Amino acid sequence: MVSSSSLILSQSEQERLIEKLEIFKIQGRDKSGRKVLRIIGKLLPARLVTVEALKKYLEEKIFPRLAERTFSVVYVHTGVKRCDNFSGISALRSLYDAIPINVKEYLQTVYFVHPGLQSRLFLATFGRLIFSGGLYGKLKYVNRLEFLWDHVRRNEIEIPEFVFDHDEELDCRPIMDYGLESDHPRVCCAPMVDSPDSTYSMRCIA
Repeated sequence: MVSSSSLILSQSEQERLIEKLEIFKIQGRDKSGRKVLRIIGKLLPARLVTVEALKKYLEEKIFPRLAERTFSVVYVHTGVKRCDNFSGISALRSLYDAIPINVKEYLQTVYFVHPGLQSRLFLATFGRLIFSGGLYGKLKYVNRLEFLWDHVRRNEIEIPEFVFDHDEELDCRPIMDYGLESDHPRVCCAPMVDSPDSTYSMRCIA
């Protein structure tokens, strides 16, 4: 559930926060030339933003730009924490139900980057219940960014630096993909250079 602390911000303030954080951004194209909606899950402040504010923002700023044109979604799950970035199953269903039919029907694929074991289990259990209309069948798990570039034009989409850092850590400790290892400091890779989560990497255009 969304925390009551969200009442601290007015709805207009919440919408401005969503815009500032660039949680949702239409950017670049996939290899078939379709528009891409990029979503960064870690940037969603679920304790501060209500479902109503999210729906209003999407209805006014995102959905009109996607209507009646085929598009893909790149959802980046890296670093998402249930207590900070997830508003609950009912909220997720409410957001899905708010997608207009002239947008929903044109969605081709959802690329789910860095899914992890828990999110795979969650979607395997609740995916078909939450996402009607065949959306669950359009979901493609992407364990590494290198596999994302097989489907999306890498020089046209911004990916936060922390996503690349996590990708490198998974290369060092692939067992983390299956949730079998705790997130302790890396031991086989060079230390990370400190950078804010909002910083976007230029490695995507290398």
